[in-house]
Amino acid sequence: MKQFPIFIVFALISFVLLQSCNDKNQQAAPTAMPFPVISISSKTVTAYRSYPVRIEGTNNSAVRAKVGGYITKVLVDEGQKVKKGQLLFTLETQTLSQDAEAALANVNAAQVEVNKLKPLVDKNIISNVQLETAKARLAQAKSSYNSISAAIGYANIQSPIDGYVGSIPYREGALVNPADPQPLTTVSTTDEVYVFFALNEKDYLDFLRNTEGATREDKINNFPEVELQLATSKIYEEKGVIETVTGQINPSTGTVTFRAKFANPNGYLANGGSGQIRIPTVYKDAVVIPESASYERQGKIYAYKVQGDTLAISTAVEVTARVDSYILVMSGLQIGDKIVTQGVGKLRNNTPIVPQMVDFDSITSGLKPVFK
Repeated sequence: MKQFPIFIVFALISFVLLQSCNDKNQQAAPTAMPFPVISISSKTVTAYRSYPVRIEGTNNSAVRAKVGGYITKVLVDEGQKVKKGQLLFTLETQTLSQDAEAALANVNAAQVEVNKLKPLVDKNIISNVQLETAKARLAQAKSSYNSISAAIGYANIQSPIDGYVGSIPYREGALVNPADPQPLTTVSTTDEVYVFFALNEKDYLDFLRNTEGATREDKINNFPEVELQLATSKIYEEKGVIETVTGQINPSTGTVTFRAKFANPNGYLANGGSGQIRIPTVYKDAVVIPESASYERQGKIYAYKVQGDTLAISTAVEVTARVDSYILVMSGLQIGDKIVTQGVGKLRNNTPIVPQMVDFDSITSGLKPVFK
């Protein structure tokens, strides 16, 4: 049997071992998987900040009794539309009528006294002082009568404005007085309504800084139209306009009060209502990525940028705002960069991938294309 030289044997063994190691390395190498990828573009996006509101009619007039008495009639119902001067309540006037009769009798008696003394003064029988005294008593009697007559008129309580009747806490037979803390009702004008809301100091200053204008008055005139989200979570169909800002920070709450006005042609908004004001901020030509392309680690936001068309690189991103399914990028990414949009939880830094280009809107609209 032919013997091989010893060095040939060692060479064969080394070759086999090297080949075995290469086979193992090839088996351990990761396999590149397909991932959806988009090319970043700019978009104009509108973000909204919401604040709780209080809704009031543009004119709320509390109706109170000017004289004390028992209610004899309630002539309107809650929610009823009324006109200025329309009779709402009547009070009992029997006692006042008796007082008026007595006061009128005093007026007549004082007039008789004046009529009797006047010719005597003309004839110099008595001094003019007596006549002037009688005239003073007549004026006093007339004043007393007029006061009682006015009180009788006050017993007929009328609406001070056009509007809608609010709650009516008092009914027939109730004793009411001018000093009562609760009014008989409130009549509100709601063809237009005021919406009051408050911003903290930081939001207030940011709002002013981001609004065009040299003075605060200019900025108020340039405030954007606002939306009203109702208690039902629906957006009210009419847009509103911010009209006034107190410009003073409430020391108790640390907030500044704003007032917006909304048209209310259908009477849908009621005095005392609630909701949320929505103030828009428009970001023009912003660098935008979908939320699904991001992940968070230790309080920072990251995305996977595709490098060299095959490698996913973890990239830190500074965020300007989040709007719906978008993230507005301040820095870290730019227009034209390619990023992985879905499945980022399966990736690690420097992971090889097979990019599958997709349309941006197909990701943000909730579509889930299948990649093979």
